[in-house]
Amino acid sequence: MSIEIANLIVNAGLVYAGLGLVFGLAFVWKGAGRLDPDAARGTWGFRLLILPGSAALWPLLLLRWVRSSGPPQETSPHRSPV
Repeated sequence: MSIEIANLIVNAGLVYAGLGLVFGLAFVWKGAGRLDPDAARGTWGFRLLILPGSAALWPLLLLRWVRSSGPPQETSPHRSPV
């Protein structure tokens, strides 16, 4: 019984990691630039650095990516709307 539970946990972890890798690749290619305009100009070295984090945190980033309506608008009390 405990080996079945252990196999279930390992398989769930593998599915999570696999989905994370697929999402992470898509996120560093397109999604990061949509959430942050500076990331859109990032080099491939930068994208390689954020890949492990985006793969590990894929459910949170997917939610932010789906909810986003584009890059955040910069607001500052020192800039007047022209």
